[in-house]
Amino acid sequence: MRVCLASTSPARLMLLRQAGIEPETRAPAVDEEAVIAEIEAAQGRLAPADHVLLLARRKAEDVAAALRTRHPRFDGIVIGGDSMFEFDGEVLGKPYTAPAATARWKAMRGRTGVLHSGHSVVRLSPGATPIEAHAVAEASVSFSADVTDAEIAAYVATGEPLHVAGAFTIDSLGGAFIERIEGEPSTVVGMSLSTVRRLAGELGVTWTDLWNRT
Repeated sequence: MRVCLASTSPARLMLLRQAGIEPETRAPAVDEEAVIAEIEAAQGRLAPADHVLLLARRKAEDVAAALRTRHPRFDGIVIGGDSMFEFDGEVLGKPYTAPAATARWKAMRGRTGVLHSGHSVVRLSPGATPIEAHAVAEASVSFSADVTDAEIAAYVATGEPLHVAGAFTIDSLGGAFIERIEGEPSTVVGMSLSTVRRLAGELGVTWTDLWNRT
C-alpha cells in the first residue's frame, strides 16, 4: 500500500516517518490565495475550520489527479493537509518577517489560541473511482506568560517562527515557551495522526498496512 503526502512540509513528513510511514512526497499545484479568494467572493469569509479543510481537500485532490494520469497503477492513499492558528479572533498564517513574528509573540505570551488543522485522504485504486474522506482537528495552545522580550528576540533571530503558522513550533526551539496543549500534540506540529488513521479507515485502509519503515 503506497502513501503519497501532498505537501512539502518537513513537519508533516517527520510525523509520518515517526509513525512508521515513509511516504512519497509531491508538491500540489494549488494557488491557495486564489482558491480562498474565489470561494469567499461567492460565499463570504470562511471560518478557520472551513478554510483549512478546503485547502487540504484541494491539495489532496490535485496530487491524486496527477497520480491517476501519470501513474494509473497507483494503489494507495494521498494525504493533504493545511493549518491555521486562530488567536484573539484573528487567523494567523506565517509571519514571514521578523517584526511581524516579534509582534505576535509579544501579543501571545500568557494567552491561548487554537490551531485548526484540515485533513484530506484520497484512496486511489487501479481502475476504480477515487474515494475521499475529510476532517478538521483542533488543539488549543497556551503560551508561557514569563517569556521575556530578549527570549522573543533570540527566538525570532533563529528564523524558525517566520515560516510556520502562528509563528511557533512545539517540536523544536519554540517548545520551551509553550505551557500547555489541549488536544493531540501532532495536530499542532502539522497533522493529527489519529485523524489521518480514522480517515484512512473510513476508506477501507488499515493503518498498520501503511507501515513501511524498518
